[in-house]
Amino acid sequence: MVEGDVSEAQRSDPATLGPEDLAAAFRYATEFLGVHIEEVNALNVYPVPDGDTGTNMHLTLQSVRRQLDEESPTQMPGVCHALSYGSLLGARGNSGVILSQVLKGFAESAKTKSSLDADALGQALRSATNSAYAAVMKPVEGTILTVSRALADAAEAAAEQGEGPLPLLRTMLEAGHEALAKTPEQLPILKQAGVVDAGGLGLLRMFEGIVACYEGRDLPEPPKVTRRAQQDFEEEAFGFCTEFLLSDVTVDTTEIQEAVASFGDSLLVVGAEGFVKGHIHTEQPEQLLALVGRYGRMVRSKVEDMSEQHSEILADVDAAEAQPVRAGLVAVSNGYGVTKVFRSLGARVVGGGQTDNPSVQDIADAVRSLGAPEVVIMPNNKNIIMAAERVAELVPEKTIRVLPTRTLGAGLAAAVPFDEEQGLDDMFETMEEAAASARTFEVTIASRDADIDGVAVKSGDAIGLVDGVLVVRADEPAACLIELVREHGQEHDIATLFYSADVGPDAAKEILERIEEAAPDLEVELQPGAPDLYPYLMALE
Repeated sequence: MVEGDVSEAQRSDPATLGPEDLAAAFRYATEFLGVHIEEVNALNVYPVPDGDTGTNMHLTLQSVRRQLDEESPTQMPGVCHALSYGSLLGARGNSGVILSQVLKGFAESAKTKSSLDADALGQALRSATNSAYAAVMKPVEGTILTVSRALADAAEAAAEQGEGPLPLLRTMLEAGHEALAKTPEQLPILKQAGVVDAGGLGLLRMFEGIVACYEGRDLPEPPKVTRRAQQDFEEEAFGFCTEFLLSDVTVDTTEIQEAVASFGDSLLVVGAEGFVKGHIHTEQPEQLLALVGRYGRMVRSKVEDMSEQHSEILADVDAAEAQPVRAGLVAVSNGYGVTKVFRSLGARVVGGGQTDNPSVQDIADAVRSLGAPEVVIMPNNKNIIMAAERVAELVPEKTIRVLPTRTLGAGLAAAVPFDEEQGLDDMFETMEEAAASARTFEVTIASRDADIDGVAVKSGDAIGLVDGVLVVRADEPAACLIELVREHGQEHDIATLFYSADVGPDAAKEILERIEEAAPDLEVELQPGAPDLYPYLMALE
């Protein structure tokens, strides 16, 4: 069990669920879902969208856990705020956004109570289901929505029968599993693949984790995945799974929804407290992100090529069938382009970076989800190194080595020689050498006036950093990048330049031509998807 678990007294079927115990149960449910990530991911079918449903739902819960840890609420309104606000900020993928609406509806109902008895719990679960259905423009049965409704129906019936909260949850879970087993009959694509709905299973695993916490049960071992549903589908074009999180939004979410509706399908746009979260499958991700950027400040964005994701899943199936792996790699990453490269190099990615540091638990969850007995962790940010070094205390059953990378460029370079078939003793030194030889240029915007290391900057200036050290200021980001290349990039041969949606592909091609003039011997590859808040990031080798 983890620190903050419920008391022994609460494990004996409490008459009500108090706020602090409920918060502890959601923290534990995050870990519980974490060990089932690959089990849930393996069920994904057409249209490959969110081919990592388990991962996305888990990331959403991790954000809730961080909010609970940050606010440390002791009253129900505080717990409910962390559930609603934390899940909105952290919602990833179609499944994560729907889960955030489940938690939002639950919180809206529960926040007026001092604790939850059976009746209040049933009402909260009904509110959760209504909220989830309302968020989806065209609800489809045989999905997480169907399972959520079955949970609410069973919970209300159990409350009417006089069951206490914990027996109610157990009864509810039985009904949920029955509903999940019927999803292939409701959704032909599930029947064709011979699987149940992934989002529905993820939802059940979360509630199972809550019950497991109250019952005092230890985390189970990750289920062994021997088959993935995607291997039964032929490859085709799926488009790009595109997400955005905006802050400081003053218009109604329906205005943003209408503005982006023509870009694609699987559309979800939800919001609260000035934040708006969006998810869509589109063939024009960069244009869409540029459009929604007009409505607020872009806090986070993600774009994934679903056709490529499908191919990677099939490759993972083939590799898993070939032989077990000896080593795993966990990398902290930010920016969809950077994250895509880390994943292509075999890393399990933990979302986070500058101003968005993941917790020790977040990184430990990723380590636990890997089947390998040995794991390398790359924090890729100086502020995350200490958290990474504490993970071994939480996962003593694995051999863990932390490669204390301070930048994304160092992490990318170190990931290249990583080989899951080798042991850590065989490759760790090579990874260290690769990290040490890399250099990272970051271009961002100064948030305040400062004079650091002899460089005077004012708020709004473009600033350039080399391996985290401020060295250049300029009036605009492109000029800043060129100065970095001229002064600090001449000794390198190869570089990858990641650019943001605000920059766009046309401006990126123009800056590439200027780089070629400034450093003709430097071979540069362009990639969209720079880290959040950074117009440019360049990784040099």
